[in-house]
Formats: sequence, structure tokens, C-alpha cells
Amino acid sequence: MKTARQKPSPSHNGPGYVRLISGRWKGRRLPVLDTQGLRPTSDRVKETLFNWLMQDVAGAAVLDCFAGSGSLGLEALSRYAASVLMLEKDASTATLLKKHLQSLNTTEGSVLQTDTLLWLNKQANQQFDLVFIDPPFRQQLALPTCQALTTNGWLKPGALVYLETEKELALQDIPAGWTLLKEKIAGQLAYRLWQTAG
Repeated sequence: MKTARQKPSPSHNGPGYVRLISGRWKGRRLPVLDTQGLRPTSDRVKETLFNWLMQDVAGAAVLDCFAGSGSLGLEALSRYAASVLMLEKDASTATLLKKHLQSLNTTEGSVLQTDTLLWLNKQANQQFDLVFIDPPFRQQLALPTCQALTTNGWLKPGALVYLETEKELALQDIPAGWTLLKEKIAGQLAYRLWQTAG
């Protein structure tokens, strides 16, 4: 028997796997590292989000900020996004995401190991139809990311932005011209879909 002091094995400690819930890789399970702060979007939340986005993923240029487990970006690829760029600061997590893309045998996805805010705080060299923002909670990353996307021209007119945050986050600094389309609260989590000015 384990003593109370022993840590459980990694296979039972942390998220374990993400599951792709629809599209060309429906049902595929991909391993997730047990990394501090990593909090994959739950299947229930992800299913709601992609129901919201049912008509908007196929053919879209997608940016997955704070990609983490890749749950959102890989789901978008499974649902035929034209391209998905995943930004991830942690080196080992970024490496695993690249391995996932290789195992899925897709060329539409790419991973950039970088600090999301640093990367966005420069003039855009491309624009996106759909952006996922699911940062570590309570680190003041969500709203500066929204501002950087707008200020530096990363968003196509009318782009959709998914924002997943702690529910108590005040939203007065959301960029002007963004319209809230959908909103749900689940426990400590708030998740919202915004559309930018067209």
C-alpha cells in the first residue's frame, strides 16, 4: 500500500488525456503532460463551445493562445479548420503538441514555443478568423491578450474570440467594438464567445 506521503504515479495525477469529440479524428485520445497550471478544457465545455461554432470552424484560420494540452486547437483541426497555430510557452508541452500533430499526420497545424503576450505585442504578420484564449487563471493574462490582438491587427474583421477565465474576472477592459454572443458559467469557470467589429 502507498503511504499518505507518496505521490501518485503520473498516470493518475493530472489530466491524463484529451479526447477529440468530433470530426475526422473523433474519439482519438491524446496524452497530456502533468504540468503545473495546465487545465484542459473539459469535454462538456468544449462540446458547448464547438456547438456555438458549428458553422465557423471549417476553413477558418485559427489561433490557439496558451495552447496547453491542445484540446481546443486540435479539436478545431479535427473539424477541418484551414490552419491552426498553437502558442505554448512551456518547452516540454510544446514538444508534445508537435508530436500530436505528427501522430495525426496533419500539415494544417503548427506549434510555436513562445510567450503569447510577447508574440502578440508586435504588428501582425497574419490575421485570424477564430481565436481561443484559455490562459492560466488569475495571472492577468486574458484581457491584455484581447487588447494585443486588437491593437496589433491580428484579427480579421468580424473574427470570433473564445475567452475562458475565472468567473470573477471583470470585463470592463474588453476591447471596444467586441460583441458578446454567448456566455456560460460552470462552477469557477466563465466561458464566452465574442465577435469583433466587422
